[in-house]
Amino acid sequence: MSLLTGKTTFITGASAGIGKACAELFAKEKSNLILTARRINRLKTLAKKLEEENKIKVKCLKLDVRNFEEIEQTIKSLEKNWKKVDILINNAGLSRGLNKIYEGKKEDWDEMIDTNIKGLAYVTRHILPLMVKRKNGHVINIGSTAGHEVYPNGNVYAATKFAVKALSQSTRLDVLDKGIRVTSVDPGMVETEFSLVRFRGDKQKAKNVYKGLKPLNPKDVAEAVLFCATRPKEVNINQLILTPLAQASSTQVVRKGY
Repeated sequence: MSLLTGKTTFITGASAGIGKACAELFAKEKSNLILTARRINRLKTLAKKLEEENKIKVKCLKLDVRNFEEIEQTIKSLEKNWKKVDILINNAGLSRGLNKIYEGKKEDWDEMIDTNIKGLAYVTRHILPLMVKRKNGHVINIGSTAGHEVYPNGNVYAATKFAVKALSQSTRLDVLDKGIRVTSVDPGMVETEFSLVRFRGDKQKAKNVYKGLKPLNPKDVAEAVLFCATRPKEVNINQLILTPLAQASSTQVVRKGY
């Protein structure tokens, strides 16, 4: 029997990329799932597939993590059995643009700050009390190597990921006496919709980000998340950083075509 059998995992941004990969892996480990995203139709398609293949329960919630009141109402309205959230995966996040700070766009900054920082804080604010009440649970935040080292033109995005690092560390302190684990999983280059979103649908620009190297894929990151979630209860993985073999840091990347 899996360590996750019968547990409930709440995943934000579960309609694609790392969030979707986490849903698929955790479903295989027999965890019931609460999947949230703005693209509810994608969630419903994924949920049906995961339920049929893994014989688990999946609940889909249309949720914009930038909306505090919407999150509050959504969590409050959950049925009692769904409020026993064992694992929270704060995955929802994005980047917009790749400009120097003096050429940046306010709307890009607002969207990144509202999603990556405030969204993570909002969801944590409403899920964590459910864990504190039971003195049990695990919060896993998806950060980035950009939260450890900046790169050219990554200014505000990097700032949001430095904030995720700080929130992860401070949350760990806040619940130290509550029996709750807190982890930050911080990947480098992962080929998802990330670059496509950053460049607002420009497929060529997005493709060039990974040109000449083999990036991580969403499953690579999901497997790291699963590893953290399945350690013995007395073990807390505080932080896990993973990159492609061809990437040593936010700025050091070798492109050889493999």
